[in-house]
Amino acid sequence: MKPTLNRRRFLGQSSALLGGLLCHDALAEEKQPTEPIIDIHQHTHYHGRNDEQLVKHQRAMGITTTILLPAGQAVKRPSTHEGRSNGLAARTGGNDTVAAVAKKHPKEFLFGANEVPDLPNMQKELEKFLKAGAVIIAEQKFNVECDSKFVWAVAEVAQEFGVPVLMHFQHKSYNLNFHRFHRTLEKFPKVNFIGHAQTWWGNIDAKHVQKNLYPKGPVTAGGLTDKYLSNYENMFGDLSAGSGLNALIRDEEHTKGFFERHQNQLLYGSDCADTIGRGPGCQGSRTILAVRRNSKTKTIERKILFANAKKLFRL
Repeated sequence: MKPTLNRRRFLGQSSALLGGLLCHDALAEEKQPTEPIIDIHQHTHYHGRNDEQLVKHQRAMGITTTILLPAGQAVKRPSTHEGRSNGLAARTGGNDTVAAVAKKHPKEFLFGANEVPDLPNMQKELEKFLKAGAVIIAEQKFNVECDSKFVWAVAEVAQEFGVPVLMHFQHKSYNLNFHRFHRTLEKFPKVNFIGHAQTWWGNIDAKHVQKNLYPKGPVTAGGLTDKYLSNYENMFGDLSAGSGLNALIRDEEHTKGFFERHQNQLLYGSDCADTIGRGPGCQGSRTILAVRRNSKTKTIERKILFANAKKLFRL
């Protein structure tokens, strides 16, 4: 005789099975994804977020490797807007803090080196952390001309150590006179520069108005950023922050073509300060979705989310 199962027992066992599946799904979310993602732009102590929250945030987004970008020294001088821009204007941690997280989680985190570019000991400070294993000089976010002797002094160190430099371009605030950056690219053809922030992303549009930091609406291809990526092999683009996400979603038909044209020079970064790592409040996870939605092929998607950074940083 076959065993029978009454309704109460059936419902009890079904609930237990469902609960087990939900628990399994929750645990699966915390595991590393089958397709790796490299995030080239995150920060310690970002607007007060602690290290534990940072680690959980990156894991929730499905990031397998994160590069942490420090601030320079806290000083009062014109390059830091008399101290108002210390901590990258976001209370981010310095060189010691990013190195500490990478040391604690070596399989998940790498770190960069940074310093205020017009300080007399700038090069020695960068060299100290590059010798300790830093893989990038970043984030250079200071009130100096983008083709100044100060930026060039940073590039000299990058050239010596063979690491990229990530630049925050923001009209009238950081790395000024974006239209002259070609001088730096040409002076240091062996140094890879990564463009980031409002002025970098606004200038995907040939009709961009420089004072508009978060432009909306259709994009006319052929802006200065488009030209830099087309004309210089040592120029790369960082998709991170609200400026990057805004550029991707304001005109997604343009984005598809932009991805296709520059598929070998675009890098995923998050640069978001939330503590959740998923949902509408996490701009970094929304950027991942935008990359997947606007990549015409799987090859382009994997280049932007992983392969380009793997090659650039020799991982």
